[in-house]
Parts: sequence; structure tokens; C-alpha cells
Amino acid sequence: MAKREVDILVLSDIHLGTYGCHARELLQYLKTIKPKAVVLNGDIIDVWQFSKRYWPTTHMMVVKHLIGLIAKEVPVYYIPGNHDEMLRRFKGFHMGSLKITNKLSLKVNNSRVWIFHGDVFDVVMQHSRWLAKLGAVGYDLLILINRLVNFISQKLGRGKVSLSKKVKNSVKSAVKFINNFEDTVCDIAIENNYDYVICGHIHHPEIKNVVTEKGSVTYMNSGDWIENLSTLEYTNGNWSIYSYFNDPIAQAVDIDKKKQTKESAKALMASLMMELNVTAPFNGGANEGLEAA
Repeated sequence: MAKREVDILVLSDIHLGTYGCHARELLQYLKTIKPKAVVLNGDIIDVWQFSKRYWPTTHMMVVKHLIGLIAKEVPVYYIPGNHDEMLRRFKGFHMGSLKITNKLSLKVNNSRVWIFHGDVFDVVMQHSRWLAKLGAVGYDLLILINRLVNFISQKLGRGKVSLSKKVKNSVKSAVKFINNFEDTVCDIAIENNYDYVICGHIHHPEIKNVVTEKGSVTYMNSGDWIENLSTLEYTNGNWSIYSYFNDPIAQAVDIDKKKQTKESAKALMASLMMELNVTAPFNGGANEGLEAA
């Protein structure tokens, strides 16, 4: 199968290690594309809820696929989010084509692009971390209940529903939070003369042009792989939101888990480190039109 070329891929809020993560679907998507650069914009592995008792084969296969891209010297920027914030202590770390950074400023075809996860603007995260973690557990439980509801709904010949989306859309404070988040991000981006600003965190895929008295900026959010199964793609000079639900090619990809099930986690990690046995320094400007600013 010929893979679709993508100049820049922005992934966020995968939440590997949780029941709500759609790792299989993400793997199907990744096997259909050939990215020239990848930005992992936070909450890739959910350290908050990580448990040795729940780490499915497909979750490890996603990790292995991403490390395979690094082994092929595809530039990969890892921007930790709140759920994988422990990686922030490794800011500036380089390994082959992998770079860990807390925020990213790119120059893409003469446009300035600012990328960060977004939890820095979350008031709950800043002042009530325990409440945020409790909410994460409740969210994961809601996703599990949602899967049961959809299983029954499909058996009855009805369509799928998203309980979490219904809750968000019906609670005024949740809608207000998303609007305030986007406004704050855009105001700061405009003040710093960025043409584009990209976030994750709020699980709400979006591309929109925002105009204020101080100027304008294009706001983008990559969504998530819990509910929306979405990413941001930059190809041929244009940014777009990718949706797995609208991609029959990815949905048709066969994922063979049998080849992975016999390998122990320790042996698999050793093999991954062997793949990463590259010594070339990280080059943020490996692709034409993309360079670290």
C-alpha cells in the first residue's frame, strides 16, 4: 500500500495506558502515512493512570512505531503535557532525531508557528492538581461506560453516542472554559507575532482564524485519540484536521497482534533501544520549509 506523505504531523492526547485510548485505530492511521516530521504535543503516555496491569499489545505497538520513525531519522519533537509531565525534567534531551522540549517555535515556509500542550493555561491544573487527577479518573470511567452504552446501542441497530461530548456541550462552564482557553492562547500568540498557534490538552479539534484589536492568528488544536481520533496535518502548504472516522483506508488496515504477544516487556524494550542506536545529532531543519526557530 502506498503511504500518503505528510510534511508535519501533530499528535496529542493519545493517553496510552488508559482504557479510553484508541491505540489500534491510531496504529491503523500511522501505517497509512509517511510523515517528514512529527510533533508529539503532550499526554502521549498517561503517567497519571499508568498501571502495569493494563498495557495492551497495541499500546506498545504504537510506541514501537514512533520509535521506528526515530530510527529512520524522521525529526520527532516530544512536548510533554500534564499527564506525562515527568518528562519535562528532560527538557533539551537529544537522541538521534528525537528532541524533548517544553514548547516549540517553528518556522514553516516563512510563517511562525508556536506549539505547546496548553495545560499552563488550565486554572485547575495550576491550583488544584488533585482535582485534575480525580477528574482524569472520572473521565476514563465515563469513557468505559460510553463503550458499554455504544455496544448495546449498536446491537439495537442505533448509532454511537459520545457521553463526554454531551456532558461538555451541556455544561456551560465547560463551554466557557474552552472559549477562555482559546482566547488566552490567541492573545498571547498575537502579542508575540506568531502566525499560527497549536495546542492540545482540551480534546477539541479546531482550526480557526482569530482577529482581535491587536492583530490576527490562526488557532489550531489537534484534538485527541480518546473521543475525536484526530490529528493536525501540514501538507503542500496547508494545515488540516485529520479524522479517523472519515478515513476508510485507515479503517481497513489489518493490525496483526499475534506477532507481538509472546515478547516480554523487558525484551521488547531492549529491542527498541537497539533500534535507537543512532548517533547523528538532532537536526530540526531536516526538511525544507521546516526549521526550529
